[in-house]
Amino acid sequence: MFFIFSKLLDFFLSPSNVIGLLGLAGIATLALGWSRLGKAFLVGSVALLAILGWVPLGPAALMALEDRFPQPKLDGPVAGIVMLGGAVDTHISSDRNTLTLNEAAERLTATIELGRRFPSARIFLSGGAAHLTGNAAMTESEVARNMLVAMGIPASRIEMEERSRNTCENATESAASVKPKPGETWLLVTSASHMPRSMACFRAAGFDITAYPVDYRTRGPADLIRPAETLANGLEAADLAAHEWVGLVTYRAAGLTTELFPKP
Repeated sequence: MFFIFSKLLDFFLSPSNVIGLLGLAGIATLALGWSRLGKAFLVGSVALLAILGWVPLGPAALMALEDRFPQPKLDGPVAGIVMLGGAVDTHISSDRNTLTLNEAAERLTATIELGRRFPSARIFLSGGAAHLTGNAAMTESEVARNMLVAMGIPASRIEMEERSRNTCENATESAASVKPKPGETWLLVTSASHMPRSMACFRAAGFDITAYPVDYRTRGPADLIRPAETLANGLEAADLAAHEWVGLVTYRAAGLTTELFPKP
């Protein structure tokens, strides 16, 4: 039930969807003869489109997430690497019979790099089919595993779970599967903007893991005064930031985590 609720909440609170729904509400109310209300909805829709599309609010919200956990200094042995799902498109991979990556592909490339840097480290993939609609024949872990093997990582090194549908399920399933020992260093590979929510979930699951953020979408403070090149770019940043901030609040409110905005 929580999975369905979180997906619906994410849909209705996504800035680009809010803009579209306001516009549709404006058209509908104008058609019903409620001109003042209809015009208010349409003006609000256009105003939000311009503000979130061109003003760097999305990048600012993303930067706060991405800067929360810095890149770690790895000067000792690494027992294992946990890579969270989200770097592949399971639907296209299934329907086209090919391995398809998405914008978060750095999760895979970083895992390959770390696997080669630490040849004795276990590699664990966490991710099922986290979709509310559609029937992908492959899970995120399965597609990622096939990609890692294609890139030269021995199949014998790769472990995975295919049951999790959200970040906190990633954490509980990973902890139960790998059973980390006290004193071991495990690395968590996921997108930098997703790292705060991921760390909150892994800490709640009792998994003492080190953040290894990748897939940065912002360049630094200069982005705060740099308007987006297109409305689409600005809305994409706003949608991604809203997804993570809503997730942080929702997980904490539901009692799945014990920290609202975890820090190193």
